[in-house]
Amino acid sequence: MQTHSLYAAIDLGSNSFRLEIGQMDAGQLRRVEYIKETVRQGSGLDSERNLSEEAMARGWECLARFGERIAGFQPQQVRAVATQTLREARNREVFLVKAKQILGFPIEVIAGREEARLIYLGVSHLLPQSDERRLVVDIGGRSTEMILGRHVTASTLESYRVGSVGWSMKYFPDGLWTAQAFKAAEIAALAVLDEAHILFNRQHWDKCYGSSGTVGAVSDILTQSGWPEGRVTREGLAWLKERLLKAQKLDNLRLEGVKEDRKPVIGGGLAVLQAVFDLLQIDEMDAAQGALRHGALYDLIDRESPQDVRSSMVSWLAQRFGTDAQQADRVSRTAQGLLEAMIGSGADQPQNERQRHLQKLHWACQLHETGMRISHSDYHKHGAYILDNTDLPGFTLDELHRLSQLVLGHRGKLRKLEAELQSTRFVQQLMALRLAVILCHARRDPDLSGLHIQCDVDRRTASLQMDSDWAELWPQSAHLLREEKNAWQKTDWVLQVSAD
Repeated sequence: MQTHSLYAAIDLGSNSFRLEIGQMDAGQLRRVEYIKETVRQGSGLDSERNLSEEAMARGWECLARFGERIAGFQPQQVRAVATQTLREARNREVFLVKAKQILGFPIEVIAGREEARLIYLGVSHLLPQSDERRLVVDIGGRSTEMILGRHVTASTLESYRVGSVGWSMKYFPDGLWTAQAFKAAEIAALAVLDEAHILFNRQHWDKCYGSSGTVGAVSDILTQSGWPEGRVTREGLAWLKERLLKAQKLDNLRLEGVKEDRKPVIGGGLAVLQAVFDLLQIDEMDAAQGALRHGALYDLIDRESPQDVRSSMVSWLAQRFGTDAQQADRVSRTAQGLLEAMIGSGADQPQNERQRHLQKLHWACQLHETGMRISHSDYHKHGAYILDNTDLPGFTLDELHRLSQLVLGHRGKLRKLEAELQSTRFVQQLMALRLAVILCHARRDPDLSGLHIQCDVDRRTASLQMDSDWAELWPQSAHLLREEKNAWQKTDWVLQVSAD
């Protein structure tokens, strides 16, 4: 099969890594291959929240096998997302740098609400069309996501730091299942999930679905033992808990449907699931077929269309902070024109990659004044803080940070961006944004007819040339552009500004 027609999603979960390869067929995503490996990275976090060498090695070995399977795929065909364990890990960059090299593709660490959005996207696409109000619950290794939605649109998204791996390590550390341990685990889970009672209470949904992980495992066990297929009930949970208490420890457990890799974390997962049932007054939950990896696939496909959720989220955030939409569009048009001129013909750069750089610059332009609602003084710093501390559906943590650094750097000194200035594309985006803000300083469309800009990447130099009559016609703009040259003198890049 030709790889150009395929899409791949990789889910780096706390308990398992999963690879899903699909193909669009008549508007539906058809599974081509699915691989799951138990990596249990979540159990490799120490008390200082650092991943152990052993946990990182398990992840690298798995990703090497995944990388071999998707060799030949293009970047736009692959999305790899990492969840709670790598959100928490203080040394995650150590793991990610090598992981990306081994896999051969970028790996995105996504925020909890983005994980929830992708879970709902995956679940809803694999459910029958219905007007029902849905509650989706996904109990993973170190986090639990809850989502309210209808059709394929999520309305409420939350992520809580409680999961099967974390709770099993904390409350069943020796693999012993006791009534006291279950009681303590359930009370602790209720404490973490307490606010979910308001957001996800019974009045807000018609039907409840459980995705992946714990819910899937519990559903399989119950089905194998004669309970209704694909359904988890209160009675079923009580029965399963009783079976674990009788076994006392995982070595004694003899139960159809429970996989060996699930046994060490079934106690913690069951305690969290029981807490969810009690808190939200759930009587029964259907096991959904869709999961995070399916949502990542659908989102990957959606990103190739004009309906990219990230664009709508940028518009929403800009409106929320009352930015000047006309000025943002003005700056964006100017900045994108400058960036295209700096990139040049781009024969060595694929068109889709060029478009991604232009799109991210457009988002930065849309958001560069978000901090003004807080204070006009140092508003670029406030805007950067907003982006670094918001969960914006569709974006990864790295994408939001890169946007925050463009917003932070669009005015003022450049020493604060030393690390980011090592990236040529970032420098070109930032320079285009700073020059556009200068040219649009009067908050009207600038005259660009007398300006010419080129960029020599090898010499790390950009040259901006002003026609002499343009400089005389727009003396304030010319002055600000000459001042901008000085801002770049303490970086590895040179901005030359001249007038003929």
